[in-house]
Amino acid sequence: MELFAELQRHRRWLHQHPEPSFREQQTAAYIRQVLQALAVPYRTAVETGTIGWIGHGEPCVALRADIDALPVEERTGLPFASQHAGFMHACGHDMHAAMLLGAAALLKECEPELEGTVLVVFQPGEEQLPGGASLLLAEGALQEPAPIMMFAQHVYPELPVGQVAITAGPVFAATDELYWTLQASGGHAAQPNRTGDPIVAAAELILHVQTLISRRREPLTPAVLSVTAIHGGTAPNVIPSEVRLQGTLRCFDLGWRQQALESLRRSTLAIAAVHGVEATLEVRSGYPPLLNDKQATDLVEQVAAALLGEANVLPLQPMMWAEDFAYYSQRFPSAFWLLGVRPPDREAMAGLHHPSFAPSEEALPIGAALMAAAAWRAVKMAQV
Repeated sequence: MELFAELQRHRRWLHQHPEPSFREQQTAAYIRQVLQALAVPYRTAVETGTIGWIGHGEPCVALRADIDALPVEERTGLPFASQHAGFMHACGHDMHAAMLLGAAALLKECEPELEGTVLVVFQPGEEQLPGGASLLLAEGALQEPAPIMMFAQHVYPELPVGQVAITAGPVFAATDELYWTLQASGGHAAQPNRTGDPIVAAAELILHVQTLISRRREPLTPAVLSVTAIHGGTAPNVIPSEVRLQGTLRCFDLGWRQQALESLRRSTLAIAAVHGVEATLEVRSGYPPLLNDKQATDLVEQVAAALLGEANVLPLQPMMWAEDFAYYSQRFPSAFWLLGVRPPDREAMAGLHHPSFAPSEEALPIGAALMAAAAWRAVKMAQV
């Protein structure tokens, strides 16, 4: 009960003080204050990131939580709702950070028996490219000692409290952001023959790029392309001089990913030329696929089954979500799982990134225990 009260206190403070990616100063200060109270030494990383360590020497295992919030106006009605207008922990990073603080407290209690090091990584900027994970690795923050395994979890409203989902292999997709700009001289809507029309070109482009998925992709290769925004025009009698589109491409096959992007570039130029407009496509490379290592995944499944029962450890179907933990999974044997946070007495709840997202705090001690136990087991396993 004492640990639950502490986890709840951490989570509610963090929930009330959400901060955007790479500007998590208050959040970082709170985390460091808690680590100091636990007598866990730490170092900074990527400015607002914090890496604490428990134990000493090798082997080394790392646990990670993300700490940034989303630009969402909260509508939960909770008594501890966001105090920062326009920002909310709508993706549950407040839960992640609180659970990692709990794991740190559990591991600190048994530090004398820990024959190795556990790093607790509080990472900024998961929600914004290029991703705090990539910057933390580029900074060399996990080099000495380097983890032999790394673990993380994400709250999941589609599972009830007391269940987790995990599987080996690719679980989240690679993602790229797409930004099109279509330009022409513009003119009077009654004289379309005197100018190229970026509206018509944009409409054809939106329809055409869907053939990338329906006709240019191996049918058994998962991929999705969504055009999610279109901006252009100001009046019903004016052909605009510019239209902008935004979208995302997500897939698991990195070879096909490059082919698809080249095809999009060619299609953009060809369609623009047909309509007498100029076009550019900017691709902002996103996160790589998140790959769960088989040995690390088996370890988590065993730990979760011991804590929750085998029936509550479910297979995770690969999804087109993106997660910058993928960068760690490309570097270290890693396991990433989804943690149920839906109140058991409810059939459904508001989803991730929704302004009414309100995960059950009953999941806090479960997540903290899973993280601590996975780290402990990994350290012990490396000594066999």
